[in-house]
Amino acid sequence: MTNNKGAVIGSLILLFFIITSAFAPWFATYPVNEMNFEDSLKGPSVEHWLGTDEFGRDIWTRILYGGRVSLLMGLFAVVVSGTIGVILGVVAGYYRKLDMYIMQFIDILMVFPSLLMAIAIVAVLGVGLTNAMIAVAISAVPSFVRVVRGAVLTIRETEYVEAARALGLRNFKIIFKHILPNVTSPIIILATLDFGSAILSAASLSFLGLGAQPPNPEWGALVYVGKSFLSQAWWMTLFPGLAIMLVVLGFNLLGDGLRDALDPKSK
Repeated sequence: MTNNKGAVIGSLILLFFIITSAFAPWFATYPVNEMNFEDSLKGPSVEHWLGTDEFGRDIWTRILYGGRVSLLMGLFAVVVSGTIGVILGVVAGYYRKLDMYIMQFIDILMVFPSLLMAIAIVAVLGVGLTNAMIAVAISAVPSFVRVVRGAVLTIRETEYVEAARALGLRNFKIIFKHILPNVTSPIIILATLDFGSAILSAASLSFLGLGAQPPNPEWGALVYVGKSFLSQAWWMTLFPGLAIMLVVLGFNLLGDGLRDALDPKSK
């Protein structure tokens, strides 16, 4: 993967945001919620690298702390959707009697665009950061199910799995010893790509006022607040938007690199 320039660039972008977000207090130039109305709506300067918002809060600092929230939302969505999706995908691919029922349910979910489904789930659960994380996670489950099921359908017909059955191994042991280790590559690739998509979906929900709420410095919420001051303080929208774009780009580049490295068919 080191020969893939895109993957290297993506890794460096992600490394920058992960480090600066994880150690935000060290990199921040001001307290995250410190208000100074004398400095309100000031453009980028030596004192405030990325400018200030309507309350005089430092945009650079709020982006750093907002990275914690956005990256955590993406991680939660991928872990939850990946866990549920892998379980359902393995069951559907290995137990053919259950395949039809599971995939009919997944096909119904896939009729709706992921963002529209997330909005519908938030509408049922209620507005808030936690509910937005749950909604994004649920909306990402179908992609994991379909990818894992497809891989399992191929592997379950291989000779070594047939031999394991002939030797009398239980299905549970066959799944964990012979099938799951051989579907890790597509899972890793999909999880990397979905990480960026989850962050984008979470930011979209916050932008629509359904996710993180002010004064929470989540990137989508920062863009949402900044749009009201677009004509007089463009930096309030531009820099959080760039942060979202760069992180999603980083995950996409890294995911493409992992696909080239782990998937022989892509070469």
